[in-house]
Amino acid sequence: MKQRHPFRIVLPASSGSLPEQRELFALVNLGLVQALTSGALSPTEAVERFYHADNCLYVQKHFRQKEASAIMSHGVQLPDLFECLPAEEARREFYHELETIRSLCLKLLEKRRSASVGDRAAA
Repeated sequence: MKQRHPFRIVLPASSGSLPEQRELFALVNLGLVQALTSGALSPTEAVERFYHADNCLYVQKHFRQKEASAIMSHGVQLPDLFECLPAEEARREFYHELETIRSLCLKLLEKRRSASVGDRAAA
């Protein structure tokens, strides 16, 4: 029987300028937060598919932005919550972590929007 491996999103495969890549990163993460919130994706699946070591290293070295690194840090720890905390506390902390990721994504998008407005004003 053939073993099926879940797809993995690998960030270096995306093209575009660095600001465009950061914007795509934020938008993908917002989608992941929605999928995790609705239960369409489990925390373990999120790590296997996106918050894996390759992407963590890429974000740290390539984006060099504290918000992006923090997003990956919060994402990678999501499955651990359910292993080390009582169920109710883990659930509360899980939603708190998702809200933190969402806030950081919106912050990245706002930086991108502010930079775009500044670039247009200078032109």
